[in-house]
Amino acid sequence: MPMRTEPTWRIPFGILSLCIALAAYALAVAFLVAPAIQDWPVPVQTPVYLLLGVAWLLPLRRFLIWMETGRWRHDT
Repeated sequence: MPMRTEPTWRIPFGILSLCIALAAYALAVAFLVAPAIQDWPVPVQTPVYLLLGVAWLLPLRRFLIWMETGRWRHDT
């Protein structure tokens, strides 16, 4: 793939979108999940928070590919 010579709007838009989406996800976890599991024992809460803390990474690969290439999949 040739190197990009002109700036693209996707990178600043993508970074801003990622920050907004991550903040919304964190608020959703804090206000929806936390009250629902606050009475659970800490050893049970821990895997839930670990899973939720990593879950936002799942769509990140395709989003970063789109930011760089404008396509949703990396065609090799």
